[in-house]
Amino acid sequence: MGKYFGTDGVRGVANKELTAELAYRIGRCGGYVLTGASTGAAHKPKVVIGMDTRISGVMLESALVAGLLSIGADVIRLGVLSTPAVAYLTRELGADAGVMISASHNPVEDNGIKFFGSDGFKLSDETELEIEELIDKENDELPRPVGGDLGSVEVDYDAKLKYLELLKSTLTSKSFQGLKIVLDCANGAAYELAPRLFRELGADVTTIAAEPNGRNINDHCGSTHPEKLKAEVVRLGADLGLAFDGDADRLIAIDSTGAEVDGDHILAICGDAMNREGKLAQSTIVTTVMSNIGFYKAAEQLNLNTVKTAVGDRYVMAEMRRGGYNLGGEQSGHVIFLDYSTTGDGILTAIQLVDTMIKSGRKLSELKALMVQYPQVLVNVRVQDKSKYEGNPGIAAAIAEVEGKLGDNGRVLVRPSGTESLIRVMAEGPDKAELESFVAHIAGVVERELV
Repeated sequence: MGKYFGTDGVRGVANKELTAELAYRIGRCGGYVLTGASTGAAHKPKVVIGMDTRISGVMLESALVAGLLSIGADVIRLGVLSTPAVAYLTRELGADAGVMISASHNPVEDNGIKFFGSDGFKLSDETELEIEELIDKENDELPRPVGGDLGSVEVDYDAKLKYLELLKSTLTSKSFQGLKIVLDCANGAAYELAPRLFRELGADVTTIAAEPNGRNINDHCGSTHPEKLKAEVVRLGADLGLAFDGDADRLIAIDSTGAEVDGDHILAICGDAMNREGKLAQSTIVTTVMSNIGFYKAAEQLNLNTVKTAVGDRYVMAEMRRGGYNLGGEQSGHVIFLDYSTTGDGILTAIQLVDTMIKSGRKLSELKALMVQYPQVLVNVRVQDKSKYEGNPGIAAAIAEVEGKLGDNGRVLVRPSGTESLIRVMAEGPDKAELESFVAHIAGVVERELV
């Protein structure tokens, strides 16, 4: 990761770390690189901007727009909509770049800026580094057009309707009539589009956390806090519940019994259905190393191949593009249907899951049984220097000892955190009490060796 860009764009506490001044610089430098101005492109560049519902969004959007206009780029403001909608509209509107202002599932005080290239995909590490180098230059030598060469601003809040039409076009079942569905919109970017789409498809929709006020995004709601959704699904006798995060690029589902259906379950359910229809490229699903061992056992039983990547949807996407795969995702609910979208898409995932239910004629609780989720225990050990983890013989011996005891009925994953001075110790297996003992043993060795 770079100085400003992390695993998913630039993030920080708004107006403290991610200031208007920094957003202005990101607009100028990011716009310069992404619109082709750095290569001498002659055309007038165009950039689309969307945001979630955070109170800081308008401040950051204003600063970004100012930076983009100052290098001569034209800007289309899309208003509040999801991250995948911005990625799609970047391509659909023929823009040179797209920008989403959001901190996803983070609390309201945080915000972020992520870019998409003209192809709708997130940026490469090399492109982000090029932008960072320009941001840090003491002397700003970027173009400063004057007069009629300055950029202009257009507002197009109806562009999101094109995105809704795209979503509908992906469905086999053209009606969700007869289904009672509860939507948890996290008081975020999905608050308008998701209920509208499901109602237009004929579902009986109840919403919770669909009244954003700028300060309540992800506040005890959404995909990271589905407790209220679980209770509401059971209380109403609904067929299922669907929870999005702040920028609606991930989904967690709830079945009619109130049980959680996470990204691993969704990948197994949709992957099996796609494979049976001959639509799953190479019969393969791409996941991260954090997917539950139950997912891999289910995939084996369903004759599905799997490919593992490092944690982060950008790594899943990179592997999908490299290997020619069309389904991948994370346990957290980032699911990528590459036939339709260039990024994880919570609303797309939601309608694909419901479509799969309808075609199967089965309840979500029945489809969920395709995969048995193994208990998982995770402990974070704070250390002085996480770089000393690699090659440590004491830790390696402790891991090997536990792996030997678990055999084929479990697994161990020990890895340094990507952002903090932590070593994450995780184990999965059939007996949670046994796992807690195993993880405590490894964590104790890590503390002894590295703290």
